[in-house]
Amino acid sequence: PYAGPVESKNEAAMSELVPEPRQKPVVPMKPTGINANLLGYIGIDTIIEQMRKKTMKTGFDFNIMVVGQSGLGKSTLVNTLFKSQVSRKSSGWNREEKIPKTVEIKAIGHVIEEGGVKMKLTVIDTPGFGDQINNENCWEPIEKYINEQYEKFLKEEVNIARKKRIPDTRVHCCLYFISPTGHSLRPLDLEFMKHLSKVVNIIPVIAKADTMTLEEKTEFKQRVRKELEVNGIEFYPQKEFDEDLEDKTENDKIRQESMPFAVVGSDKEYQVNGKRVLGRKTPWGIIEVENLTHCEFALLRDFVIRTHLQDLKEVTHNIHYETYRAKRLNDNGGLPPMAVETEENNESNL
Repeated sequence: PYAGPVESKNEAAMSELVPEPRQKPVVPMKPTGINANLLGYIGIDTIIEQMRKKTMKTGFDFNIMVVGQSGLGKSTLVNTLFKSQVSRKSSGWNREEKIPKTVEIKAIGHVIEEGGVKMKLTVIDTPGFGDQINNENCWEPIEKYINEQYEKFLKEEVNIARKKRIPDTRVHCCLYFISPTGHSLRPLDLEFMKHLSKVVNIIPVIAKADTMTLEEKTEFKQRVRKELEVNGIEFYPQKEFDEDLEDKTENDKIRQESMPFAVVGSDKEYQVNGKRVLGRKTPWGIIEVENLTHCEFALLRDFVIRTHLQDLKEVTHNIHYETYRAKRLNDNGGLPPMAVETEENNESNL
């Protein structure tokens, strides 16, 4: 009976030599959205609610520093920003007290609660800054204070037995008050911002903007922006930290149009067209603080609190604090600074 073709030895050897055709590598498909209706709801989106609940329980810290000459309305503006008596004016500071001969730094803490969210707000005031005849190096105590807060955080971080939540005293935002001269920035303004913009988020603010006409205000804002650019001073939000195109578009608008914010602060209420508004009374009418046609206070408040507060905290931690930390470890030969020190050493660092 016929048993089928018999392969010769040569043919068998040939078939062993011919490689099998290679299969094309499987190209991974682009991830597509899973149809929740098909497979049922998983619940990934609840992470946002979980984070919100946790934040509401723990609350968060926000530390804002105000710097500028006396009489520019720093305390009033901060009170207006947080609609609370949070400045030194409300903490037993006597108006008749003499201006300190050197820069004194006073930190006042408050807990503000809104919609179940707690914020531990610390306002760091710098009375005496820029008020002397000789203001040489008067930014040094401020720079020292900012770095001391980084050092304090770093020491807590390198402890073997770390606290679950390290108290955050780092300065997240520095409002720098510019006098509404309508001319150029003073050398002191430029020197301060040049030194401090490397260690803290600086937001320049033109104080008492109601002393200038609309044309003067627009011109002065443009001049300030130009001078900051010419002197290589980066204010917040810094261009290099824009994370994506959306951030860049939004922040470019702020950098090119809003900065520096020309503001008027007031903690007094007036009746205007049947509504109670925060404002300043002048012989020609009431300047409404939150009215955008009168001043840019509402823009500043929205920027600092409603859109960029979390980013201010993140840039402080990821950029300014990291820069300080890297330098500190580098200077120390790669070792963390000693977390446990004698009282004498601690006092010498303060």
